[in-house]
Amino acid sequence: MSASKRDELVQNALKAFYRGGFHAIGMDALAKETGVSKTAMYKHFRTKEDLILATLRLRDEQFRNWLVRRVEALATTPRDRLLSIFDALAEWFREPEFRSCMFIKASSEYQDRNHPIHAASAEHKRLLLVYIEGLARAAGAKAPDALGRQLLTLKEGAIVLAHLHDPETAAADARAAAEILIGNAGL
Repeated sequence: MSASKRDELVQNALKAFYRGGFHAIGMDALAKETGVSKTAMYKHFRTKEDLILATLRLRDEQFRNWLVRRVEALATTPRDRLLSIFDALAEWFREPEFRSCMFIKASSEYQDRNHPIHAASAEHKRLLLVYIEGLARAAGAKAPDALGRQLLTLKEGAIVLAHLHDPETAAADARAAAEILIGNAGL
């Protein structure tokens, strides 16, 4: 299997896992959905979990790149970019294929904190926190690390509630709470 075929397999597996879950989608279903035989899959990925890790790496790259680009397109100042995180989330929540966060799903299916899939999910959230803290620092927040954690908590809660309830309300409520936190941070 060429590198481009491998990349195509990872992209298609990402879609299948995002839509159906990690434990629910077996290798037989992946082979059927991707058009790649199980034998070919196992030539590149020793285990299903290795394939899951590859999909998580791809999703991390895609999501963080998208979020940063969207935030920068929506606002020009660091303070406004902190709020535009929630505007970007609202756009994501409106997408027909929105199915919550792949990393929240992965960490709930692989709950042992020492498991590589759980660790990859935690790393994604850590990298998002670094980004948000950087914006808070650039905006001049009194305690940028604390503000970053608080805004990440709002972001994650909004994702869960958008999936369970009303996407519009979740994004708007999280943005309103973010405005209060940002104001309390001296911005």
